Amino acid sequence: MRIVVTGATGNIGTGVVRALRADPQVETIVGLARRPAEGVVTADVERDDLVPLFRGADAVVHLAWLFQPTRRPERTWRANVLGSLRVFDAVAAAGVPKLVHTSSIGAYSPREDDEPVTEDWPTHGWPGAAYTREKAYLERYLDAFEARHPKLDVVRLRPGFVFQRSAATAQRRLFAGPFLPGLRPGLIPLVPDVRGLRVQVVHTDDLADAVRRVVTRPVRGPFNIAAGPVVDPRFVADLLGARTVPVPAAVVRAAVDAAWRLHAVPVTPGLFDAVMRLPVLDTRRAESELDWQPRHDAAFALKEFLAGLRAGAGADTAPLAPDRHRLHEISTGVGREP
Repeated sequence: MRIVVTGATGNIGTGVVRALRADPQVETIVGLARRPAEGVVTADVERDDLVPLFRGADAVVHLAWLFQPTRRPERTWRANVLGSLRVFDAVAAAGVPKLVHTSSIGAYSPREDDEPVTEDWPTHGWPGAAYTREKAYLERYLDAFEARHPKLDVVRLRPGFVFQRSAATAQRRLFAGPFLPGLRPGLIPLVPDVRGLRVQVVHTDDLADAVRRVVTRPVRGPFNIAAGPVVDPRFVADLLGARTVPVPAAVVRAAVDAAWRLHAVPVTPGLFDAVMRLPVLDTRRAESELDWQPRHDAAFALKEFLAGLRAGAGADTAPLAPDRHRLHEISTGVGREP
């Protein structure tokens, strides 16, 4: 099999390339990235001709995504939405039989309770954050795309938050900014216990294994991907050896808003609103149709992330560069385009 992977140098992409290399069914992997890196083809999904790169592939795995700059949503829209549309249309034009698109738990519409949602839950996202708007828009586009190309197998993976050690510094830059310390146990005595705040996570290698399985099997449609247990403030407090203290969500949102306005953090208060409304994922379809089970639970994934954060861990790709230039982050603008 010949597999093309866009965004091959990022958090998910590096894991997917590792997983595909280990599968004997995969003979050739063509990794694409917009910034030069060893072993990948430099290509920008916004402007380069993708059809020649896709022609002859058995599947295209689309992972390329910009989280920043959050202060310029028109920039992320061009990369994430318009760039993705170019990828989808190039897949069809090149005659590739399978498209794998990494969507997100963020594409789902809010749910008020903790009843897990299956893949037929509405995917209208949360309108107050660029990330969730973009993910939801692409879900709508793929609905029409599948109708136009019924012979093309489209797979949509909808994972929770994705962690690995080598992506810890990158995720700090993208979501927390330069002022977050290494979170070793005992450093932070209290964790805000925000009622209703809970998320799901998955280790990069487990999501990559799901990608490998959908690439090499005759499947199509959406799959939820997450590991247990569900992560809430008490779970995080246990990992950090801290205690929880009840804090209203409005207080935390106000703090995020103030930090955003002061350019101290790169995430918007709208993203906090979106996280507060995420549903819980039911992963039974992946378990039954892909024979997929996460090898790592949520605690393992978060412990790896925290260890990587303390060590300033990274990798030798531009998106995953290790922690060396926090002053540079501050001087050039928190939340700038990477």
